[in-house]
Amino acid sequence: TACLQLFEALEECHANAWLKWTGGCNQAKLDLNKCLHGDSVARAARNREDSKARQAKRDQAWKELHAND
Repeated sequence: TACLQLFEALEECHANAWLKWTGGCNQAKLDLNKCLHGDSVARAARNREDSKARQAKRDQAWKELHAND
């Protein structure tokens, strides 16, 4: 994924101690964090939609179970 490439770029940057300790890798770190955040937001949205579908299925099953009560 794109985040993997950013992670590898950050690792490569951190291999240079001068860049690591003088802030030379800050942009690479910011880019990686932005990418990871975007992935988690997308995953959370998918999980919400899946949860809504499961809840609707449970509600329908409950209604069918108790339809003749």
